Amino acid sequence: MRPILTHLALHVPDLPACITFYEDFCGMQVIHRRPGKGSQIVWMAEPGRESEFIFVIMPGGQPRKLASNDYSHFGFALNSREEVDAIAAKAEAAGCLIWAQRDEPYPVGYYCGVRDPAGHYIEFSFGQPLGPGARPINAA
Repeated sequence: MRPILTHLALHVPDLPACITFYEDFCGMQVIHRRPGKGSQIVWMAEPGRESEFIFVIMPGGQPRKLASNDYSHFGFALNSREEVDAIAAKAEAAGCLIWAQRDEPYPVGYYCGVRDPAGHYIEFSFGQPLGPGARPINAA
């Protein structure tokens, strides 16, 4: 059997702020809560993908201090360039936009970057070979 990626576990300094961020910016929802790590452990997933991939979010982490040119990130695909623009505007208003919208050659596509309350970078994209607007990588 080959391994299958099922979750990503994150220690975060402000659990409620991170839950709100992932609900508001990423459309994720809390699917499970349980006591743990001095507070609670929360599982979040995209609606309809609860049995495929989740974020496990736990309190107690240190804020991430990534440089603006550090492209370590979580990637979320959107349905259009306009949705990327809307997320960028929302993030700019909230003070968490780190990469304004950019249009790069395939397979990168159109994207922007946002910082979550723990300091992780989140990329919102359209036109990559994953998610909405995708075309096969060999079609370049």
